[in-house]
This record gives sequence, structure tokens and C-alpha cells, in this order.
Amino acid sequence: MSTNKFPKITEEGLADLRERIGVKITNTVEPWNYEATRDAVRHYAHGIGDDNPLWCDPEYAKNTKFGDVVALPSFLFTTSRIISGYCGGLSGVHAMWAGADWTWHKPVMRNDTITTEAYLKDLVEHQTRFAGRAFQQIYHVDFYNQNGDLVAEADSWVFRTDRDEARERGTKYTEVRGKVEPFTDEQLAEWGKLYGDEEIRGAEKRYWEDVNEGDELPRMMKGPMTVTGFICYAQGWGGLYIRANKLAWKMQQAHPGLGIKNRFNVPDCPERVHWDEAFALEVGAPGAYDYGPERCSWLTHHATNWMGDDGFLRKSKCEIRRHNPDGDVIFIDGTITRKWVEDGKHLVEIKQVAKTHRDELSAQGYSVVELPSRG
Repeated sequence: MSTNKFPKITEEGLADLRERIGVKITNTVEPWNYEATRDAVRHYAHGIGDDNPLWCDPEYAKNTKFGDVVALPSFLFTTSRIISGYCGGLSGVHAMWAGADWTWHKPVMRNDTITTEAYLKDLVEHQTRFAGRAFQQIYHVDFYNQNGDLVAEADSWVFRTDRDEARERGTKYTEVRGKVEPFTDEQLAEWGKLYGDEEIRGAEKRYWEDVNEGDELPRMMKGPMTVTGFICYAQGWGGLYIRANKLAWKMQQAHPGLGIKNRFNVPDCPERVHWDEAFALEVGAPGAYDYGPERCSWLTHHATNWMGDDGFLRKSKCEIRRHNPDGDVIFIDGTITRKWVEDGKHLVEIKQVAKTHRDELSAQGYSVVELPSRG
């Protein structure tokens, strides 16, 4: 007979959350980055495996229309813990980041200072295979630069789930939980060709007139997943609850539900599901796994590689469909589904699908890119 180890979703907790809907959040936790410095932008780009010189090389960037390094669109994850999954209410109840819907209005330039405004937008009940009754907690965040310009806005959401229920069900992962499937050297060599052939469009303009509905983007690979890779992302993004020593203690004093005892009986952060396989299995995941915002950023990386320096990513929506545990390989494909002109902007829509090497749906979404026009 199973026993409950973790706090449960309660009606009192849900009522408290509903009272917060639409109320501006004023006690936001400090972001990882306030400013889009050269190093901050480069570290984030490298954390998702993106070496586009427009983000990373000032000498290259000075010869573009921007004249300097630009922050990649997904860099804004580092400027708000809330957009990245930091959520209030339901103390001690697991939160899984599950998607975001972004709109960008202006590029974020090197050394721009970003401020944010956020509120809880909605709370939606679901019945899930993974954890039974779950609640989708949706936040809205606006991003402003130092001039007060709205550079971007986004909704993101987490699913609040019962850890004990998820551990008992494990329905999504019965066959792969904790399973190690070594790859052959031939497989790794074949997949490595995708990295070797990865194209960064760069200075070569991609004109709207040259794009047609039904065109396919080059396939992008991410992986094979390793805990090292997950930590690389955390280095650039900052994480939600990663704190050391006194700062970890202070955070746990302010938010007792964040401290989950490890094997030494020491409170540690719930975020360790991304590097601690034993704890990941304990909460129902298939093993240590990637970050949700990381995967969202892979989809935007797929689009920015394709569009080139003169394109602008206007929108991107990503829905997370499963964990990507240590050992998974992810393939991202895209198809042009629509092209149109709106308010003088020449736009194309890209449907994007990310699947594992076992052909399981990992994430899906779309991007809207503004391209230069010969007209």
C-alpha cells in the first residue's frame, strides 16, 4: 500500500490561487539577468547549443543592420523567473513547466535593461494520464526596455500535479523509466552529421518572395540528452530555485514548501529533478530530464537559424508533451503553412514538431517570422 510523501492539492489552496487571478504581482523574485550584456546573451545562447554569431560575436554583429550583438529571442526567459515557471500557491505541490506563447515587438539590443510586469491569468483544471487531476496555472508577463518600450509579451503555464499520484501512475513512461539504451557508434556518427550540416542563414537574406507554403525547414537535432547539457542550460538561464548555502537557507525559510529532503535529510530544491535521477523517478518522471523553457528555446533556435539576420521572429508558441530524459535524442522539423502580408509586414508561419528518436511527440508549436521583401 502506497503512502503519501508530498503535500496535496487542496480546495483551500485552489481558492487562494483564484483570488490572485488578474492581480499584478509585486513581490517578484529577482531575475537571473537584468541586462542583456554580451556575456549574458552568449551564455544563454551556448546553453541551448546556439552559436549564431549575431548573438555571440561583436565583430560579426557590427556589420549587420543592428551594428552590435543582439539578444536571441528566448534570452528573455532569463529576465523573468515567472515566465520560466516560478509560480505561487499550493505550497509543496509539484509544478511542471509546460509551454509558452510569445510575441516579440522589438529586438533586445546589447546592454538593454529589461523590466517586467506579471499577473496570474487563469487556473484551468485538467484530467491527465500522468498524474490524474492537475491544474494549469497560466501567467502573463510583459517585458520593457530601459526606454519604456514593450519589447515582448508572453503567456506561460505550469501544471500543478500530485507527486504521489504521478509516481504511482507513471503511465507515460512505463517502458522507459530509468531504462538505459546505449547507442552504437554508427548511430552517433549518423546523427552527428546533422550537427555538421546545421546551417545558420546569417547575412544571406531569405526573401519572403522565395518562400512557399509547404516548404520544409532543415531538420535540427538536440542531444543526445545528458545531465551535463541540462546544467549547461541552467548556467545560461539561471534556474528557478538553484541557490547555495545561506541563500538556499533564506529561500527555504521564506518558502518552506521548496525544501524537499534529500538522502541526508537536508532540504534541497525541487529543481533537482533535472540532475538527480533518483528524485526524478520518485516524482513520477522517467529520469533526470531537460528544462521546459530550454525546449521552447530550441524551437525558436530552429526558426532563427532559418530566417537569417534580416528576419525577425514575431511569435512562437510551444507546447511541451513529455519529458526528455537523459539519453533521449530530439529531432525538430518545420513546415511553412502560411504566408501573408499584414500592416506592411511580410510574414510566414512555420509549424514545428519535435520528436524523440523513438518517434514520441516531445513538443509542438509554431513560429511566425517576418522576412525582408524584394518589393
